Amino acid sequence: MHPAGATENKPVNGASTDNDDLMGHYIEDLSVGMTAVFAKTVTEADIVLFAGISGDINPVHLNHEFATETMFEGRIAHGMLTASFISTVIGTKMPGPGTIYLKQSLNFRAPVRAGDTARARATVKEIFAEKRSVVMETVVTVGDTVVLDGEALILVPSREA
Repeated sequence: MHPAGATENKPVNGASTDNDDLMGHYIEDLSVGMTAVFAKTVTEADIVLFAGISGDINPVHLNHEFATETMFEGRIAHGMLTASFISTVIGTKMPGPGTIYLKQSLNFRAPVRAGDTARARATVKEIFAEKRSVVMETVVTVGDTVVLDGEALILVPSREA
C-alpha cells in the first residue's frame, strides 16, 4: 500500500526511489581531489579464471616453466585483470553505480603476481558538469610500486537528468 498520492515510481515528500538507493555519487556530489580505493590480493584462481573468461591463455600467465624464461622470471597476472580493479573503484565506489566508462588510458609499469595485493585508486582530476563527464587519474600499486597508471574519462549521472 502506498501513501496518498504516491505511486511505485514517484516518491512522496522527497523520499528516494529504488533506483536512487542503487546510485552512487551524482556529478553534483563530486569535487576535484576526491579519491576512492579498492584493494584485492590476486590469487592463482583469479589468474586462471581470468584466462578462461578472457580467452587470454598466454603461457606467461599460466605456465611456470615458460614464464621463468621470460623477462619476468615467473608467472604474472594479466595486465587487464589488474586494470579491471580500476573499473571496480569507478563502478562500485566513486562515482559508483550508474557511471559509464567512455575512455581509459593504461600504462603498465610493473608485473603483478599471485599473492600480491593490488590497490586501485581513482582520483577526480577534472569535472565537466555541463557534459556530465569527469576525468579521473587512475593508479594501481603493489606496496610502494606503481604497477599501472593512466586516466579515465567517465560519464556520471546527474540529479537533473
